[in-house]
Amino acid sequence: MRQNDFEVMLEFFRARLREDETAARAVKPGKDEGTARLQARVLADVAAKRQLLRWVAAPEWKAWKSESGGLTRWQRVGVDLVASVPQYLRRPVIYKLVEAYADHPDFRPEWLPLEDERELDKEYKPGAHESSTGKQGRTV
Repeated sequence: MRQNDFEVMLEFFRARLREDETAARAVKPGKDEGTARLQARVLADVAAKRQLLRWVAAPEWKAWKSESGGLTRWQRVGVDLVASVPQYLRRPVIYKLVEAYADHPDFRPEWLPLEDERELDKEYKPGAHESSTGKQGRTV
């Protein structure tokens, strides 16, 4: 995908996040505690997705990196490490997040994963891997 096409997808995703945030803020929870929790969860989800979006968008991340002068030495090492991840390795994060909006009229079919990538997603089961000790989790 060309850079311009990716920028279009990023703008599409930003617009969907604005819509989600606006819809969540429009809900008046009242006495229903479940509605208030759901509203808070949607707003937290939007905030987390925006952070991921900032990480994927290289120019913004580089700007944040240059402003990180007040960090400790180890925090700067972490920032440098994360900032050094090439954008082509960060892009799949956005492809996965955008896929949730496939039913939107402005969604483009080319943003969907390839068929064999979808098959890999179906095969994945969280916690299905086991270590050499027979316990679930990281291998020893």
